Amino acid sequence: MLSLSRALGRRLFSSAATASTPAVRKAQNPLEEFFEVERSTEEDKPPPHYGRSWKACELRLKSWDDLQKLWYVLLKEKNMLMSQRQMLHAENLRFPNPERISKVKKSMCRIKHVLTERAIAEPDPRRSAEMKRMINAL
Repeated sequence: MLSLSRALGRRLFSSAATASTPAVRKAQNPLEEFFEVERSTEEDKPPPHYGRSWKACELRLKSWDDLQKLWYVLLKEKNMLMSQRQMLHAENLRFPNPERISKVKKSMCRIKHVLTERAIAEPDPRRSAEMKRMINAL
């Protein structure tokens, strides 16, 4: 059975798929960022193990800027996973590892929680209100 990235590569990005190697592949088309790149060409390898969601205690140790960067990385990952799920659903195929979406969503909720804690702890009411507006805009 062809992997999703192989099937999508043949359909959507045939010129990029033929010019790349399976080990290291750089996105030549910006739309390729919405789909997971091929991880291996061998069928007998075990499926990759994906990490866990971020814990709130780990996020509390990060700076405001680091949390903002992590938020956008998670947002991009969520967008990629949702696009992949929708594409597979349209072709009546099973979405592999659906728990990845919930891990990303949990991490995003925990980032908002940690940022809200910081906004509440802020002694300056104007700065606290500004921080809350920024958090709600995420």
